[in-house]
Amino acid sequence: MSHHFCRWARAAVAAASITFGLPVNAFAQERRQGESGQFDFYVLALSWSPSYCEAAENRRPNRAPDRQCSGRPFAFVVHGLWPQYERGFPSYCQVPAPRLNRTIVGSMLDLMPSPHLIFHEWDQHGTCSGLSPQAYFENVRRARALVKIPPEYLELNRPITVTSGEVAEAFIKTNPGLSQKAMAVSCDRRRLTEVRVCLGKDFSFHDCPEIARRTCRLDTIAVPAVRGR
Repeated sequence: MSHHFCRWARAAVAAASITFGLPVNAFAQERRQGESGQFDFYVLALSWSPSYCEAAENRRPNRAPDRQCSGRPFAFVVHGLWPQYERGFPSYCQVPAPRLNRTIVGSMLDLMPSPHLIFHEWDQHGTCSGLSPQAYFENVRRARALVKIPPEYLELNRPITVTSGEVAEAFIKTNPGLSQKAMAVSCDRRRLTEVRVCLGKDFSFHDCPEIARRTCRLDTIAVPAVRGR
């Protein structure tokens, strides 16, 4: 980011402070929101891959499927490991972000089956962890190993319809110590999309009211089958 842009941004925020009555230190507060290593807990976001691929096919029916939607079947995959504040979250804490080694990208494809996703998650979220790329992605693997996937979702061979509460209960049953206060089940207009689990910096389950209250409110949600099952 150029010095000219920074000066322009500070001037713009100062003008907004006068015009809209914002605190004069608003710009400083915004900068602190992106301070690398300064956060309260993590969110491990696990995407239901069959829903992603079904939605992608509906949006782009004539395009070749991406890596996640071809080849071996995937169930839950890692969307990301996100540093969070108790309210809000930091993002893009280093611009430009330190470059990722291709070896690290290749090593993560079993959990995050998209090089583009891996680069994006590092740029937006990993740079806020205060860790090196290697250490951050080691933590991604550690978090994923900690959160066990309910067995009924590992090889789902037929589409099912469930409630968000049933999905949550399956994760709670499989992960002793996890509660609905430390997770959220996400959906689009009809499908299961993600399960988000909050973890402290010590990787214990962490209550996160702001995340938990965003659980899907649909009466029922569709869960597409794992591809090839």
